[in-house]
Order: sequence, then structure tokens, then C-alpha cells
Amino acid sequence: MTSTALSLKAKLEDKSAVIGVVGLGYVGLPLAVEFARKGFAAIGIDLDTRKIDSIRSGTNYIQDIKETDFKEALEKGFTADANYDRICSCDVIYICVPTPFTANKEPDISFITSSAASIAAHLRNGQLIILKSTTFPNTTEGHVMPILEKAGLKLGEEYFLAFSPERIDPGNVKWHTGNTPIVVGGVTDACTELAYLTNKQIISQVHKVSSPKVAEMEKLLENIFRSVNIALVNELAVLCDRMGGINIWEVVEAAATKPFGFMPFYPGPGIGGHCILIDPYYLAWQAREFDFQTNFITLAAETNENMPFYVRDMILREVAKLPVAFSGAKILMLGVAFKKNVDDIRHSPAIKVIELLQKEGAKEIQYCDPYVPHFKEHGTGSTVIEMSATPLTESLLKSSDIVVITTDHTVFDYEQIAAHAKVVIDTRNATKAVRDLHPHLAPKIRLLGSGTR
Repeated sequence: MTSTALSLKAKLEDKSAVIGVVGLGYVGLPLAVEFARKGFAAIGIDLDTRKIDSIRSGTNYIQDIKETDFKEALEKGFTADANYDRICSCDVIYICVPTPFTANKEPDISFITSSAASIAAHLRNGQLIILKSTTFPNTTEGHVMPILEKAGLKLGEEYFLAFSPERIDPGNVKWHTGNTPIVVGGVTDACTELAYLTNKQIISQVHKVSSPKVAEMEKLLENIFRSVNIALVNELAVLCDRMGGINIWEVVEAAATKPFGFMPFYPGPGIGGHCILIDPYYLAWQAREFDFQTNFITLAAETNENMPFYVRDMILREVAKLPVAFSGAKILMLGVAFKKNVDDIRHSPAIKVIELLQKEGAKEIQYCDPYVPHFKEHGTGSTVIEMSATPLTESLLKSSDIVVITTDHTVFDYEQIAAHAKVVIDTRNATKAVRDLHPHLAPKIRLLGSGTR
């Protein structure tokens, strides 16, 4: 290692290094809080002044961060700013910004490149930059590195660059920023070692790989693995409904008794969140550069994206049995977050179902979600869906023609829902215990993948 690298190493070991985190969302804020709690001076940077104001006022806006941890970080000096001038005082800088895709499902890494440009304008000798945003292979070396090189410093000797993918699972109470093993891959050996040492300050298990490209591909593999397997059970769920007499949930439960060679995945109304929906398209886009078509991966992603359409069709079939026009049918959606027990609505399949129902002419749609009191999301084209939550009451259940469980929050009382609703469409198997304990309620429940239509 160069003297510059050794100096940074010493700062990390004695906790005198200043940690900067660019992007204070669901990845960046927990990371900054964790470093502050471990005794490091931590500075958060975000152009969203609402986040800065919240932090400065002592308000935690990330559900997964414990209030006690957030308060401890503030007491230990964690600060936030919208000014990139603070970069100069940081020894390590994490980039934790969004990586969405365009309407045509092509990668949008503009948040990464703009952050890199702002960092480059303040880059100094002895700094380590670690990109954490999920992206396609060669982003670190092919897009971030050329921007940082404009600062005139020598990579691997005067400044350092690595990729270490985020592994946040919103709503997971067992695995979080402080205990989830991570992967690091630097552009040079010194970059890897420094990134490894930095992350070891807050996480016990850090796995080194040979390059940023390997780390970038590793992250895509994690999420595409889930996408493909979810698509498999989603397709089988639709097939079971078509064949009749086969319940996919029972099938998965039975298969899961095999102690090796099988991992259970479950069907649903579609997938959401930031990573699993987007990552297959990031890789497919890059693969085309090499005259390669990721047919299997893309087909799986498309299968998952088709599930909201299938749920729409389930609703249409049930409404058709009622003495009411579809436009006047009172449809109640339970849950609009993309998964249970979180407030995250990014790419929520429930909101997609609402959009599809509105396009079919539905005018009486309401939703209940204690985690999401209001939302405004852009749909297909110029479509904008904006709604506010309605309290879940017995009278609301009784007055609704169809109740659709799209997100299986544990706070919902499914026994009461099944007891008072006329018809329940369950896309998450949330009513399993109700059906088992109260079989007389089962006839009014339509379970996705149950083998009945």
C-alpha cells in the first residue's frame, strides 16, 4: 500500500475517519446511522432538503431504523447537509442513490453519474469512494471511474474506488445494515482492502471479490435468482387455476419438506420494490451490447409483470357474477405497499391493479393500508393514480362488493375481513388460518392459485 492508503487504513482502525454517505434513502440513512453508532463521524448528503430538515429536527423517516438507534446516531454527531462541499472533509464516501429504469425499461444511472461528478469536484488525496447502488456490470469502472479521473488524482495510490452492493430488505427485522454480510470489489487490490476494512468497522462478515464487475454481477444474480423463482411459482399458480383441483400453496408446502435441493417461493399479485423488478432489465439491456439475449431472465420478469393483469381478471370474473355494473362495483383493496409491513410503494403491484381496474371503468375503488395513508404514482403513459387511505371498518367491509387482499400486512384482522366481506380475493394466502379454523368462511374466499375459478 502507498503511504496515502496506509494513512486511510490507520484512520479507519482508530475511528478517526470521517464517513460520508451520498443519498439518504432506505440504503444510505441506515448506513450513516450505523457508522455514527459505531463511533465514526458521519455526514449525510442529499439534495432533498426535506430529508435534511427531518434529520436536523430529529425526525426518523426510515421505518427500518429503530428510533433509539437514530437518536443515538444524532447524539454521537451524525449530521446531514444538501451541500456537496462537505465531501472535502470525508475520508470515505458511499454513493447510495436510486437507479431506476426508463419507461422503455432501460437503465437510468444519471443519479450515479451526477453524484460522481459532484464528488469529483471536491475529490482530494486519500479518499475512498464506494458505490452501493444496484447497477449493471462495469458501472463503477466504465462510468464512475472516468468521472473521478477528471480530478487529476491517481487511482489506487491517491484515491480509491470500489463497489459494494446494498442488501437492504425493507421490513426484515432479523437482517439489517448492521448484520447482513456484504461483498466488496475494488478497482485495485488497495481499493479492495480499504473497502473491506471500512465495511468491517460495522459488519463482521465481509466477502472480497476480484473486481467491481464481479460484485456488480453478484448483486444482479441475487435479485434475478428471486425473480426467476417467483416467476416459476406465479406461472404454476395460473396453471393450477386453469387445470383445477390443484392448490399451488399446498404444492409448495409439500415440496418444502424436501431437506435439500428445494427453496420455497410463493406466488402473488406481482413483484415490486426497487430491485427485483428492475434488475433483470438492467442485465438484459447490457447483454444486448454483447449480442446476447437474456431470454430466460426476461421471460421470468415479464411473467411477474403479468400478474397484476391476472389479478384484474380475477376481479372482473367475480364482479361479473354480481348484480352490479363494473363501473359501480365497490372494490376495496387491502394494502398498496409492495410487500407486507412496510410503507414502500415503489413499483407496487397493488397500485398497478388499481390502474388496470380504472382503465376497465371502475369508479368505486378504495384502499386500506395503515402504512400508506396517501399515494400519488405515475402509471402507464401520462396516467397518474392518486388516492388516500380509508379506515378499515366493519361497515366498509360489508358495503364493498369485492375485497382484494393485495398486501398481507400482519395488522389486518383476516378473520374479521372474511366474516364481514361478501367476496374476498386473496392474492397472498393471507386467509389460510381463517380457512383452516373457520371452514364455513372458505366459500366466499377466492385464493389465487387455489385451483378454482
